[in-house]
Amino acid sequence: MQYTLMHKDMPVADLVLDEATSAVQKVCDLYYAEHLPVGVSVKRGVVDRAALNSWWIDRSIPASRSGVQKALESLKLSSTRLLLTKSMGLSLSDQYWIKPQGSDVRWSQVNFFSNDFSEDIGDILWGKASKEETLSFHSPDNTSDGFLKKRWKIINGARCLLKAGSPPFMQQPFNEVIASAVCRRLDIPHVPYQLCWDDELPYSVCPDFITPDTELVSAWRVMQTRKKDNSTSVYRHFLNCCEALRLSGITCAIDQMIVLDYLIANEDRHQNNFGLIRDADTLEWLGAAPIFDSGSSLGYDKLTNQILSGKGVECKPFKKTHEEQLALVTDMSWINFDALHGLEDEIKEILAPAGEYLDQARQNAIIVSIQRRAEQLQELALSQRQTTDLAESDVVEDVAENYQRSGPTMNMF
Repeated sequence: MQYTLMHKDMPVADLVLDEATSAVQKVCDLYYAEHLPVGVSVKRGVVDRAALNSWWIDRSIPASRSGVQKALESLKLSSTRLLLTKSMGLSLSDQYWIKPQGSDVRWSQVNFFSNDFSEDIGDILWGKASKEETLSFHSPDNTSDGFLKKRWKIINGARCLLKAGSPPFMQQPFNEVIASAVCRRLDIPHVPYQLCWDDELPYSVCPDFITPDTELVSAWRVMQTRKKDNSTSVYRHFLNCCEALRLSGITCAIDQMIVLDYLIANEDRHQNNFGLIRDADTLEWLGAAPIFDSGSSLGYDKLTNQILSGKGVECKPFKKTHEEQLALVTDMSWINFDALHGLEDEIKEILAPAGEYLDQARQNAIIVSIQRRAEQLQELALSQRQTTDLAESDVVEDVAENYQRSGPTMNMF
C-alpha cells in the first residue's frame, strides 16, 4: 500500500506500508525533512526507516489495552495496527496523517479537530455491542495509547477523552480528579479532569489540550533528538535536549511535575505521558505540556494497608524512588503549602460517590497518605530554604568579605 505521510497539508515523504502489518516497508521520496516526526533523523538524504516505523507503530492501540482482544474479535482484525490505515493515522494529539496515493483529499476535510468522527470504534473499545452493518472506522480512537479503556467523544463541541479505571477498585478516574485539585491549588499548569459515570462505572473526562495548530511531542520523542552517553542521566539528557531546542522554563515545569508526583505517589509517569508542545505550522517549540494522565497513583492497585504504609511505591521517569527523584527539584520556594489547606475535605467530596469500589477505610487511607507526603514535603522545602539562605549568607558575609581583606587564594588541600 502506498501513501504520503502528511503534516497537515504539507507532504513529508512517500511511504510503502505492509498490507498485513501496516509497518513501514519503504520510505520513497522525501519532500520536507524538517516536518518529519521529532526524533526521526535523515542522513545523506535517507530517512531512518526504523525510527519512522517505530513512531508509526507507536500510534496504534497497545495490545495490552484492557478489553482489546475482545474488540479485535468484534472487528474481525488480527492486530490493532491494522486500525491505523483505516483512519489514515489521524489523531487528536498531533497533525500527522497518511494520504492514499492518488487521493486529492485535504487536511481540512478529514482532521478530527474540526470534523465530526464516528463513535463506533469507541463503543467497541468501551465494551459495547458493534453495529457491523454500519460500522465506521473514521475515529481518533484508532490512535489512542495506554492500557486502560478509553475513547474520544465530542461533548458540547469540545473533543474530550473518557478513561476508565482498572478492577477491582476502579480508582484511576478518582485519582485524576484529585491530581487536578492538587495542581489547581499549587498553580501547576494541568489538564482539568472531571468524574463521570456510565452504566454505574466511574470514568474521568478531560478536554483535548491540543488545538488544530499545536501538537504534543512526548519526552521520549524529544530525547531521540540527541544521542545520550552513558555518563548522562535521563533527567539531565532530557534537559539537554530541551536546551538544544532553545526552550526555557523546562526545569521549573519538571520541578512541578516531580512535586505533584511525590504528593500523589504517581507510579507511572513514563516518558510518553509528559512532554512538550510545538506549533505544527512554524515548528516553534512553545513549552512544556500541561500535566496530564496522573491516574496510576495513590495506591490505585494496592491494598488499603499498603497505601498507609507507603511501601512498594514505584517511581518514574528519572529515579526509582520518589525520595530520590524529589532530590532533583532545584527550587521549592514556589510551593504554597497554605493552598493545600482544605484539600482533605475536597478529596472526601471527590471520593464520596465511589460507593462499592472504594470503602471508607480505603478513602481514609488515600487522604492520610497525601497528608503525610504534604507534611514531609513541607519539611524538606523548609530545609532546602534554610540551606539556600545559609549559602547566600555565607557568600555575602564571609566569602566576599574575606576576598576583600586578603585577596584571592588557592587551597591545594
